[in-house]
Amino acid sequence: MSRGGKRRRRLVAMLGLLAACVIVGGIWSRFGGFGTGPSADPDEFARYATEISSLEIPAGTRVVALGEATHGNREFQELKLGVLKVLVEHHGVRAFALEADSGGCELVNRYIHGGEGTLEETVGNLDFSLYRTDQMAELISWMRAYNETAALGDDLRFYGFDLQNYEHSHQLLLEELHACGLNTAGLESLGQLRDEHPDDLDQDLVVATYEDITQKLEALPDNADTRLALHLVDCLLQNDELGRAANSPKSHGLRDHFMAQNVLWILSQEEQLGKQCILVSAHNGHIEQTGTYGPDTKVMGNQLADELGDAYYAIGTDFFRAEVNLPKGDRRMTHTFYSYDPLAHTAATCGYERCWLDFAHVPADSPLRACIDGPIMMGSVGEGFSPLMYVLPQTYRVKREPSSPYDSMVFVPYAHPTEIWPRSVQNS
Repeated sequence: MSRGGKRRRRLVAMLGLLAACVIVGGIWSRFGGFGTGPSADPDEFARYATEISSLEIPAGTRVVALGEATHGNREFQELKLGVLKVLVEHHGVRAFALEADSGGCELVNRYIHGGEGTLEETVGNLDFSLYRTDQMAELISWMRAYNETAALGDDLRFYGFDLQNYEHSHQLLLEELHACGLNTAGLESLGQLRDEHPDDLDQDLVVATYEDITQKLEALPDNADTRLALHLVDCLLQNDELGRAANSPKSHGLRDHFMAQNVLWILSQEEQLGKQCILVSAHNGHIEQTGTYGPDTKVMGNQLADELGDAYYAIGTDFFRAEVNLPKGDRRMTHTFYSYDPLAHTAATCGYERCWLDFAHVPADSPLRACIDGPIMMGSVGEGFSPLMYVLPQTYRVKREPSSPYDSMVFVPYAHPTEIWPRSVQNS
């Protein structure tokens, strides 16, 4: 046999082995993976686990950060509304901020204040398709209904603190400038260039255009409209800088740095309205108060914890078994994962649909502290899938001491996939 023939046979054999590993790994993952992990003492767990309606936050908290172990499970999206209701009713919170772009979320904010358009159109303004779900529609509907009967100054507000898409922020800034009677020619030209010839963008032109807009806005009286316009300028500059850093090692840390800045801006706006606490929602990986991407590169929650100290309160989440809706090209598919988290496993053993565990309520002599303060494996699934996730569960599990990144956690033993609205609904 020729050398070429032998190489082809070896290649075919290697591909066959890889395919077998993927198939077997998929079967193992669906029916238990490489084990489902240990369990804590069910009686001890049940002594301290409570319903979400019992959720409390310490006095003086300024930012409550609610994480989600996956983006593609409906229970974690439902949790946003459940926690918001508790904080609105018992803790005076009137602002919800989402890991989504500022411009699209401002359109949602206008809708919940009686703005025109349909609920479907409003949900469609959220740039990430993962939010175009019945659960997010329910949250937005509840906020709009609340505002319809809210007393003056007691209304709810919807914010975004991400910066990965610019279209809505650009359009809203144009509208704000028109309303202020300012010339928009430079911004319109920049937007056209960004749309049609993005590779020709000159950084000096970008900075000069936004600096000119900033100077004109700062010359106007300080009010909510001018503050929003100035913030949109910041978000557009952030988007531009993140775009130039794309595919570089620093891009993730840069995004989290900007998101932390935007959360602090939202907090400042609320404080001007007399509100001292906000609820923000993002993936667990962003809200961890000790998380990093590497040396000197902290995640959003870590930066906020540095800035706010004990006034930053992080609620992590985890699952025992999750069927997660994940993107695959232009489609989305459901994949099943097990976290290997003993706390989530125990929540499943106890029969909870979901429960909240406040680490501060668990005494030092409780056997449960070994799971809370010791390193355990937890589930962490983002917006991406690789067959290696079936073969190597470590690719979707993170090793953490729960009490380090989080102050408390919500466990959803069995999480079910979201159903993303078809484009015909999103665009109706």
